[in-house]
Amino acid sequence: MFGFINVNKPSGISSHKVISILRKITGIKQIGHAGTLDPLASGVLPIAIGKAAKLIDFLPENKRYTAGMYFGKVSDTYDTTGTITDVTTKKITLKEIKNITAKYKGKICQIPPAYSAVHYNGKRLYELARQGKVPDDIPSREITVYKNDILDFDYENQILKLDITCSKGTYIRTIVNDIGSESGYGAIMFELIRTESSGMKIENSLSLSENTTINDIEKALINPLDLLQMTNIQIDNAEYKLLANGRSFKRNIEEGYVLLTQNKRILALAYARTGIITPKKVFI
Repeated sequence: MFGFINVNKPSGISSHKVISILRKITGIKQIGHAGTLDPLASGVLPIAIGKAAKLIDFLPENKRYTAGMYFGKVSDTYDTTGTITDVTTKKITLKEIKNITAKYKGKICQIPPAYSAVHYNGKRLYELARQGKVPDDIPSREITVYKNDILDFDYENQILKLDITCSKGTYIRTIVNDIGSESGYGAIMFELIRTESSGMKIENSLSLSENTTINDIEKALINPLDLLQMTNIQIDNAEYKLLANGRSFKRNIEEGYVLLTQNKRILALAYARTGIITPKKVFI
């Protein structure tokens, strides 16, 4: 089995648990995922089956989320899974919200949350946080928010829902916390749904259940050619023989990564430079 699956991860389980479920169903050990979703989050979790796992790093990176948050409280995890503290009983207005959310677009320097899997001096941040050793110098990272639109605002219950499209590595929890901090009201994320990732959309996703079979997985399998945004080169039989022996061959194309194929089947990921195509990952 070779390809990707668009899995709709339910809230309450880890991304690694989804991998375990799929290994049990398929009997295949070589399964990986792109873009970890926290247990609280649900939605699109791109899964690579078999040798397609070697192509995960080449999937499109932009992601889209629906985030639910409420004002008036803060949390050490920035969501409802942490220790929650009341901030205020005053109510923020939609006008105030619009003025603040408008700032969270474009390129932003973001500090990952203390309860995250980011490495810090050889350890995961969440490991340090659980020991009460939250660093005060967590490095910031530049992320891009392409869209940050208000979907709905419930003034009485102080619940806001946002539609966010962003770059890889963006922590929506941090955006929620930062909006709450800047407003002075505090804010906590209570829901996160990833609606798009790696070229996959939630409306086309597969929900796993105890009745899911290997046939269901095979039917949901996506050809990597339908997702990977790079040049596709059809090779002839002579080039195939060279490829099978791990050898390079000549083609006059632009420099960059390319996919070598025959009959819509990916045979290798290669790199083209100065007219020479060199195989990097071979799948035959």
